Amino acid sequence: MRALLDKREAQGLLAAGAMALVSLSSFSADAAQSDVYTSPSLKGALITAQDGIAPGATTVSAGLHLEMAEGWKTYWRSPGEVGLPPELDWSASENVADVEFQYPAPTRFRAFGIENFGYSHEVVFPLQITLEDAGKPARLSADVELLVCADTCIPDSFSVSLDLPEGVGIDADAAGLIGTYAAKVPLEGEGVQNMTAAIADDVLTVAFQTNNPMQDIDVFPEYGEISAFGAPDIRVDDNSKEVWAAFPVLGLDEAATELRLTVTGSETAISFPVELSDNPATPPFDIAPAAQGSSVILMVFVALLGGLILNVMPCVLPVLSIKLASALKMRDKSPARVRGGFLATTLGVLAFMWSLAIVLVAMRAMGQTVGWGLQFQSPVFLTIMLFVLGLFAANMVGLFEIQLPQSWTTRMAASPNSGYFGDFATGALAAVLATPCSAPFLGTAVAFALAGNVSDVFLIFTALGVGLSMPYLLFAVNPALIKALPKPGAWMDKVKVFLGLLLAGTAVWLGTVLYGVVGLVPTLIVAVAIGLAIVIVAAPVKIAGLLKTGAVAALFAVSIVVPQTMAPAAATTVQASYWQPFDRAEIPKLVADGKTVFVDVTADWCLTCKANKKIVLERQDISDALGAENVVALIADWTRQDEDIAKYLRSNGRYGVPFNIVYGPHAPDGIPLPEILTPNLVRDALSEAAGS
Repeated sequence: MRALLDKREAQGLLAAGAMALVSLSSFSADAAQSDVYTSPSLKGALITAQDGIAPGATTVSAGLHLEMAEGWKTYWRSPGEVGLPPELDWSASENVADVEFQYPAPTRFRAFGIENFGYSHEVVFPLQITLEDAGKPARLSADVELLVCADTCIPDSFSVSLDLPEGVGIDADAAGLIGTYAAKVPLEGEGVQNMTAAIADDVLTVAFQTNNPMQDIDVFPEYGEISAFGAPDIRVDDNSKEVWAAFPVLGLDEAATELRLTVTGSETAISFPVELSDNPATPPFDIAPAAQGSSVILMVFVALLGGLILNVMPCVLPVLSIKLASALKMRDKSPARVRGGFLATTLGVLAFMWSLAIVLVAMRAMGQTVGWGLQFQSPVFLTIMLFVLGLFAANMVGLFEIQLPQSWTTRMAASPNSGYFGDFATGALAAVLATPCSAPFLGTAVAFALAGNVSDVFLIFTALGVGLSMPYLLFAVNPALIKALPKPGAWMDKVKVFLGLLLAGTAVWLGTVLYGVVGLVPTLIVAVAIGLAIVIVAAPVKIAGLLKTGAVAALFAVSIVVPQTMAPAAATTVQASYWQPFDRAEIPKLVADGKTVFVDVTADWCLTCKANKKIVLERQDISDALGAENVVALIADWTRQDEDIAKYLRSNGRYGVPFNIVYGPHAPDGIPLPEILTPNLVRDALSEAAGS
């Protein structure tokens, strides 16, 4: 039952509480109460303010008194993301017409990386008992079921009963204890005004004003039976009366019709409904500028470092090699031309980063999932990249040579700025191929950007681009360095073929990513179309330029359309038997059973993920550890868009993969691991989470 105490009832119970003369912190043998249920995690009993049923009395003030052992907690009526509220069955009671079960204001606690609402140490749930026959004896009998959690969660059930004979008198201790917790029951809709709320971009935003100042404010939203919200950003004005709060939406009850907020302070609590609108309230109180500025400066440095490290990741090396080959041809060029070429390459990197930032900001504004490397979930993007890399690789291994018109060639030869477009395209291609990789520091920088405002996104992505461009900028700053490179010669033809094979390998890898996204048949159709396009371009038979272009364009169009129209493939099956599909709700249940849980959020397009898998997770000793009886390994495949996985990443402050985290009895909040794994990191996290 969710009814709340009205103001006059609260005042009456507070008056009764003023009669208390002794300590109220523990059970007393002389109090009007049932026998005490005792378990290792809690004690429970029924208590009443009255020693008996007075003549003509129609109600009894009672309470369900729980004392939790150190470290144990139980749940509020809305438990948060997981958990269960108490359930009571009064059917065995006598002379009881109705029982109104009231919930004192909760506190917030975090377990298993999840926000929960409830109580620790001690709580009394006030009960308003309505009698069937006024003034007659009554028997209060309750079958109680609840969930108590510490490092593990244990369902607990017990029965308590209390006989109340005819009589008068007040039990001061019990009355005071009930009154103390009745005063904590939120008052319904009093002292609050100008309430607004909206759900947009997977965020619940609320704003309201209180008539009187409230200190130590917390806000608890309730929206239907299954909605869940993450840790809030709560901001209060200097007068402690104007409140703004934003909650990440982790799960939404589509059938819900009413949003209710419970606001708690150090001295009072209020509960009230709020109508949802389409316009989220803007935050009226900014984060302290000094702290914010220092955070931005730190994140810019982290982004620069992450972008620099990307240069040695396997996705970017083929493009760096291409740039090296083009640089060799410029050994005899002027310093100005060398500098301009490398600056054009840098501009290509930055142009892609800025374009990616624009797309991500737009997607976020439309409420869509955003993250690093998400374009590799798009069949259209993958097909375009396959065509570009396929034709580029075929050109480099010598299957054909793309010839520009003679007039273009003459004009470019006479121009000192010729070739800049190729330099620019090389930089853009390097940035594109960098996005399926995740390097140390990269996840932290991207998470900061995508959780911030538009300026944060562009600042961090610019820093990433500059970090990725560092090798090019080095030559741009000092063009004379190019003289240290080997002189051009016949060996360059062999290097060119080798680089072409590298690009072909990259194209094959992209083909496996496309297979993971759309399935085998569409991927084969795209591969055949690319092969035919290469044959047409490389054919020794002379074909009219317009006809050749039209044929290649038609094949390209088929490749774009087919993956979009054909049904997506089933999810990839994991070969190792110990891996289980990811289910966030199962994590606390498994940990409650004493299990250690290893979560691997991965994707087919993530090369860092594949490196982690091959080098670390598939090692025999690590494989044995993950397959142990007390360990459960969960895999979350983000190859294709999955909003549940995206929300899980966001709740952990991540916007890209790989992401690995270990939960256990001694690590209910989880132990997040860095992007690049080592065997020792995994072993140590498993041992720490298990407490071994």
